[in-house]
Amino acid sequence: MRAPAKSTVERRRPARILVLEDEPVLAFAVEDLLIEAGFEIAGVVGRLPAALAMIESGACDAAIVDANLAGVSASPAASALTARGLPFIVLSGYSPEQQPGDFSAANFIQKPCRGDQLIRVLRSILPADKG
Repeated sequence: MRAPAKSTVERRRPARILVLEDEPVLAFAVEDLLIEAGFEIAGVVGRLPAALAMIESGACDAAIVDANLAGVSASPAASALTARGLPFIVLSGYSPEQQPGDFSAANFIQKPCRGDQLIRVLRSILPADKG
């Protein structure tokens, strides 16, 4: 008896996105937007220690990072993402000129932004097999 043939079409796993945002309403809106666009949510966190733990766990393919998490710079999270080679977007009310150097590896989007803009930029930073 022969084993069943393997499918020639492999299912792509959706990209797992980590959302670092301390404003609950905005965090849930971004989460809903990402799910609607076909992404998987790796986690939604609003504090730096939780963000660093999620990044360290390797549970995400990319991140959307608010530059300021509850009054604390998210710069260490940006450094951790960069060290792991993970792409990320800085979504911030601050201007790009006000961002620390750790954010220079990221694409920047000023708050407020349109959902389609965020999704377009996110897809542009992901590898072709994840976007």
